[in-house]
Amino acid sequence: MSEDRRLDVLRAIVEDYVATREPVGSRALTERHDLGVSPATIRNDMAALEEAGLIVAPHTSAGRVPTDKGYRTFVDRLSDVRALSQAERRAIASLLTGAVDLDDVVDRAVRLIAQLTHQVAVVQYPSLRRSALRHVELVGVGERHLLVVIITATGRVEQRTLELADPVDHEAVARLRLRLNVAAAGLRLADLDQVREDLVEQVGGDDPALVRTVLTLIAETLSQESEERVVVAGTANLARSARADFAHSISPVLEALEEQVVLLKLLAEMAEDETAVSVRIGRENRYEPLVETSIVSSGYGDGAAVARVGALGPLRQDYPGTIAVVRSVARYLTRILAG
Repeated sequence: MSEDRRLDVLRAIVEDYVATREPVGSRALTERHDLGVSPATIRNDMAALEEAGLIVAPHTSAGRVPTDKGYRTFVDRLSDVRALSQAERRAIASLLTGAVDLDDVVDRAVRLIAQLTHQVAVVQYPSLRRSALRHVELVGVGERHLLVVIITATGRVEQRTLELADPVDHEAVARLRLRLNVAAAGLRLADLDQVREDLVEQVGGDDPALVRTVLTLIAETLSQESEERVVVAGTANLARSARADFAHSISPVLEALEEQVVLLKLLAEMAEDETAVSVRIGRENRYEPLVETSIVSSGYGDGAAVARVGALGPLRQDYPGTIAVVRSVARYLTRILAG
């Protein structure tokens, strides 16, 4: 029972500190929260929480603030994520469903997360490696060139050109395009590698070598990681809270946000978490410039997640609200891209 009560005290400290930016004392907890115990008991609970490393006294203040470990315990104990308001749900639905292409979807999503969370928003473009094929277009260009247009299920479009040994047979290319899309639509890179020779037999017709060349080109395109990137918005939100929430300069944080490799690596690590929404707090990020930040992210995509969206902000943040926004945007993106 005392353990549950101490967790209630921790929850109250986190909520008050997030709301006020001021260290929280036992008197404030007594006045603002119905914890059902005396102020003396609350002081004892706070002493136990401090001994456990969940809260700490900043400088000589009589109040306490949560530590990284305290925030982690708070997040892990969240029984309910704050429900989005009707206005927030309408904003997400109306803004995202009005997008015209993948670039527009990503741009709208990153601006929406930044607006709703008041933090830095990060949206990763869908991974080619994990995306399924939606359509392959083959177009004869000139006498001996074939344009291969690869469209994934997430809306990414990649173009490659093949130089042919013989002149383009447009009727043969049209037949190949039809057969290839019937046989290969919905396949991912791993599937394509496994069934490549079967596809050659199914759709090769009189020119299996051309089919094999096209399939190899598609596989090479889908395997490329160098084109993966993230879009960031809302860095001004971070700057506004710099004085209150960061002990040192936020310049290293801003520089880290400009490093695509850092963000992609971080999102990849978070994708390994076996949770719908992953939260990395403080030093859990394992990247020194980000140790005073927390990151909330969720995967999106049809079937297995093909990319992630997230929000990055100071340790002192509205975790339930941020989790709700990130989760909802990821779900909408999944629905839109699958549509």
